[in-house]
Amino acid sequence: MSNHVNNNIPRPEYPRPQFVRDEWINLNGWWEFEIDHGKSGKERELFKAQSLSQKILVPFCPESSLSGIGYKDFMNAVWYRREFTLPDSWFDKSKRILIHFSAVDYETEVWINGCSVGKHKGGYTPFTFDITPYVNREVNVVIVYAVDDNRSGLQPRGKQSALYYSHHCDYTRTTGIWQTVWLEVVPENYIASVKYIPDPENSCLHINAAIAGTYCPTKNLYFKAEAFYAGKSVGSVTAKVAGHNVQATLHLSEIHLWEPGVPNLYDIHLYLLSDEKDAAECISQSQNHKSVDTKLDRQVDFVKSYFGLRTIALGKNAILINGKPVFQRLVLDQGYYPDGIYTAPSDEALKRDIELSMALGFNGARLHQKVFEPRFLYWADKLGYIVWGEYGNWGLDITNAKGLEVFLPEWLEAVERDFNHPSIVGWCPFNETWDRNGTKQDDEVLRITYLVTKAMDNTRPVIDTSGNYHVITDIFDIHDYDQDVQSFAAKFEPMKSGGEVYVTFPQRQKYEGQPYFVSEYGGTWWDPSNKPEGWGYGKAPKSVEEFLDRYKGLTETLLKNPSICAFCYTQLYDIEQEVNGLYTYDRKPKFPVEVIRKINMQKAAIEE
Repeated sequence: MSNHVNNNIPRPEYPRPQFVRDEWINLNGWWEFEIDHGKSGKERELFKAQSLSQKILVPFCPESSLSGIGYKDFMNAVWYRREFTLPDSWFDKSKRILIHFSAVDYETEVWINGCSVGKHKGGYTPFTFDITPYVNREVNVVIVYAVDDNRSGLQPRGKQSALYYSHHCDYTRTTGIWQTVWLEVVPENYIASVKYIPDPENSCLHINAAIAGTYCPTKNLYFKAEAFYAGKSVGSVTAKVAGHNVQATLHLSEIHLWEPGVPNLYDIHLYLLSDEKDAAECISQSQNHKSVDTKLDRQVDFVKSYFGLRTIALGKNAILINGKPVFQRLVLDQGYYPDGIYTAPSDEALKRDIELSMALGFNGARLHQKVFEPRFLYWADKLGYIVWGEYGNWGLDITNAKGLEVFLPEWLEAVERDFNHPSIVGWCPFNETWDRNGTKQDDEVLRITYLVTKAMDNTRPVIDTSGNYHVITDIFDIHDYDQDVQSFAAKFEPMKSGGEVYVTFPQRQKYEGQPYFVSEYGGTWWDPSNKPEGWGYGKAPKSVEEFLDRYKGLTETLLKNPSICAFCYTQLYDIEQEVNGLYTYDRKPKFPVEVIRKINMQKAAIEE
């Protein structure tokens, strides 16, 4: 059963586009719902409830208008209930039934037919439970309980306001389910995950795959991967499963590099095979770099995927993509929507935000204070748009090691989830980690997070914390919202000739020769509607012409400096009261698109 083309439910598309199976059921749509202000629902045994008091449209959070609830006040906890039935074909002793939650904010427990099947902590990353022992052929009931306290200091909230009203650069909160919920049937032994390490210089792709199953007869299981470019087979490999893991190298007969604006992607088919004789023949063929012809009736599992071939390295004053210095012309994207808050109203809306950015001459974005959903990264991959994988750490106190205990598990889930996307060119777990109430940030939290991130992924640069205060970082970045072009330019002028490097907060951080990135600047306030609650950085210009002159001066200062490798302008679109976007909140242009594009598209000094 494949209903990813069912347009009768919200967000009907397949939620995990880089790891696709055909048999799945989308559980988005109308659920029963109840707010639990006193967090007493477990005592009242709402997990056994025959009904709840309200209706909500999943996957939209209850704060949003699209949810049908639109409740803006704090909700300590919420409950969801939904009934579902399963196809008879899924009830086979050789199959497992999984329930996937793409994201629920923040602490979650799930019941199936009155039985607790698992818990998860973290508001941005997916989690999965095997519900095979708990479902039946009749009507099944799933109940979800989510606790959300973004004022605790022990929970990352990103830009969700900790005050009743949105204010400055904090916005409407998101509670509970905010991404797709779905069911999937898999074989008893199946491909659980795969990691791609591109190696174009050696014409190959290295693959690490994890195999899951209640019983795994490893001597009879084989993993096969076959790559295609433009529909043509360009290489395959087959390897024996060792324990629950496979490592293989797939040699490619054609090399097509993924680059910004040149989104060359390969399709790849992943198989789990059970016939030893047939698999041995596959191994022999793949070792001789021949296309493998495998009989499908010997197939245990099958997954469709894709990858991009590209390298990232650090050069003198530059970040190199495929060995070439590429100036990163980035814009701050915070992933907010007027009607869906954290959740885009449609897949097309995700794609359109990238297209709007590229129309302005940006080649990428900082995905700011939020782990964006996989569908956004899919479109970034497809459109050749570079992004930094970040996290919504604001709200979490990291003045002691308790912050690491809360932060690190979900951050590692995010890195694991998004590792294979060629569009991600770096990781940045923290943003503006200030000293708080006279207590310094715990530098060891940043140091350990950096080291663990590098251990998980040594193919990308890592910024320990964007803006301040750096402890150990591959890229030195700063934030500067100076609106005066002359004083802004003066700070960076010595760097043009190899002189003193501008460092914010020099008493707390030190420049050590890394590539230099101005990762937040601009933020210029422009609100034609003159909303009284409007907010932005600095003194607002008096006209569009004055805005464009300021934008040009600030941006050219960075583009034309040979010691600067990247910038990120704040921001792509307005969000609620923050009116410093290049588009309005409903994505209408505030300035002539071609004028902004012409400024951004000038050749940078490092590209000369």
